[in-house]
Amino acid sequence: MQEVKLYEYAVIRLVPRVEREEFFNIGLILFSKKERYIRLEYYLCTKKFGLMHSGLDYEEVIHHLDAFKQIAAGNKDYGPIALLDIAERFRWLTSVRSSVLQTSRPHPGKTVDLDKTFVRLFEELVK
Repeated sequence: MQEVKLYEYAVIRLVPRVEREEFFNIGLILFSKKERYIRLEYYLCTKKFGLMHSGLDYEEVIHHLDAFKQIAAGNKDYGPIALLDIAERFRWLTSVRSSVLQTSRPHPGKTVDLDKTFVRLFEELVK
């Protein structure tokens, strides 16, 4: 019997106009403390982005998403936050923000395969 792993995940959202509180899902971060696992992926459709009429710059948003991904991965070149342990990085990435990049509140779950669960959630919630 395979061991069940506990995890938390949050959806990354793009909020083109913060004052309107409208958003669409563009990424996912999944974390398991016991397994020392963290994974962050994003997908920002250029066609959908072009329909927003918000004045946001696509490349700038991608730049910030890449920074999120590097912080999640613990890349030391991305500052002191990236040097924190996995749980602290997850908490920082999922903290409440009033910016164009936000995350949902973390949601718990359990699985026997973190990577398969990540892919399933990413397909359901982002793509």
